[in-house]
Amino acid sequence: MLGFPEAQAVEDLADLLYDFLPGSGNNRTAFPLAAAQAGVGDLWVPGSKRPAIVQLLTATLERRRHLFTKLIMSIVRQAMTYRRGKGNPLTRAEVERLNSLLPGVSFKIPELLDRAFLESLSGTSEVRREPQSGPLSVERSKVLASLLIEIGRLNPQERGLRFEGFLSELFCAFELAPRGSFRLVGEQIDGSFRLDGQTYLVEAKWHGPQIGFADLMTFSGKVGGKASWSRGLFVSNSGFTAEGLEAFARGRQTNLICVDGLDLYEVLDGRVSLTDVLRHKDRRAAETNRAFVPVRDLNLRRA
Repeated sequence: MLGFPEAQAVEDLADLLYDFLPGSGNNRTAFPLAAAQAGVGDLWVPGSKRPAIVQLLTATLERRRHLFTKLIMSIVRQAMTYRRGKGNPLTRAEVERLNSLLPGVSFKIPELLDRAFLESLSGTSEVRREPQSGPLSVERSKVLASLLIEIGRLNPQERGLRFEGFLSELFCAFELAPRGSFRLVGEQIDGSFRLDGQTYLVEAKWHGPQIGFADLMTFSGKVGGKASWSRGLFVSNSGFTAEGLEAFARGRQTNLICVDGLDLYEVLDGRVSLTDVLRHKDRRAAETNRAFVPVRDLNLRRA
């Protein structure tokens, strides 16, 4: 099993590599084809793209570490072809970012450090795209809604983990650079994402009693114990108690915003954009110190 530093590096690599190749869809350039060329094709698990990338990188490091360089080189070579064909060539900034992350898993690849190679790459494109500001497409909404319905059919032990995965897919759909759950000494964080230059830590709860004051305070303490610029998003499918929210707002500055199941429904139904929801909740929290304002009270323009 990878240690914590390597696991964190894999998450960062997955964020970067996400736009290098498609997860499937053609016979020349895709992550499973790159994996097969490197001799680790059986380690690619079809399904959601980002978790599959994390699984591929992790399994290669754990089980066939001697093929990790070959895998990265195969991904980069195919990305050069794929991205050029899409009119968005691989950039020097992306490869230099890759070079800066590889030491985190104890690798350095001389071919990617070659000056002539780096100078041959485009230097104008940005590594990250702007978050999607519009509602989800009908097709993406249906896929995510199906995932949420599927979670409801699982046993209680599986629901929490799958709900975290659903949120990661939702954040990916809005290009919020999500990172999966990670464990620090003595505590679990269910994930994180970035919006408008801010990092949000995530707490995710599926079904059960509505979230009250104690749970809000516990998560607020986790966020408060991190960097001063960290913020928190508490997602509770079953919602929050009015008493807990009132007590939480009394006498302290909130470092959280909250989303419930009805808010998720509005996003999945294509009525509003998740990025708009988060931005407006942020603003309301700044203006009123209320961690939770329902989407229906934000006066967002419906699509």
